[in-house]
Amino acid sequence: MKLFENDCQFHYPWDQVTAANWRKYPNEMSTHVVAVDVLRRELDPSKSVLTTERLITCKQGIPSWLQYIVGGKNVSYVREVSVVDLNNQTLTMRSVNLTMCHLLKVFETVTYTPHPNDHNITIFNQEAKITAYGAFQRVCNKVEDWSLERFHQNAQKGKQGFENVLKVFNEQWDELRELKIVDKVVKSVDTSIDIVKNEIVHETEKLKKELVDELSASIDAEKLKNELYKETDKLLEDAELVSKSIINECYDMIKKAFKRD
Repeated sequence: MKLFENDCQFHYPWDQVTAANWRKYPNEMSTHVVAVDVLRRELDPSKSVLTTERLITCKQGIPSWLQYIVGGKNVSYVREVSVVDLNNQTLTMRSVNLTMCHLLKVFETVTYTPHPNDHNITIFNQEAKITAYGAFQRVCNKVEDWSLERFHQNAQKGKQGFENVLKVFNEQWDELRELKIVDKVVKSVDTSIDIVKNEIVHETEKLKKELVDELSASIDAEKLKNELYKETDKLLEDAELVSKSIINECYDMIKKAFKRD
């Protein structure tokens, strides 16, 4: 069995590195990874843990002596299970090869954790256990040595490729952060506008009610005035009729008196 270990740092915050991890492939450096398929994804809201299972398809040249052993296949499949723990800020990825597993087993563990003293740095740790199976120990050692060397090569390319991905993703991250700020400002302005609008509506309704009350009062007063005018006219008409009646009666009495004379 051979052991492979690799440690490095990415000068980006953990949340940014974790988000960019889902866009790691494809990249111009890790050309051996040709496809990544999500098989399962589960979210535990109570623990803020996201579990993802993926199938990674790799296509990479192998030496002729190994082709003779495995039958000339250069396409391999890897099963990966990753766990993102937001509360503890850890991303743990465990993988194992599905191709040629009767001849070679590779168990790999990768972790991303924040730097303890600098939140703008993320620590990358990679460990792999490589075990070859066969009747001839010499052949097993050769297979393990070749796999170990391939891990070293892919690790160097993988770091450079992920750095490029992070660089592009960082620009998009900044744009997203700016958009969030703009969106926050817009929401704040909208809220302020709504408050002002509600105040205007309230004041308008209040003024409208006052005007309606005043108008109603005015209408009632006008109505009362008209009624008073009507009643006054009626009283005047009645007074005039009574006056005419008295005059007529007096006139008739005076006329009779003169007739007697």
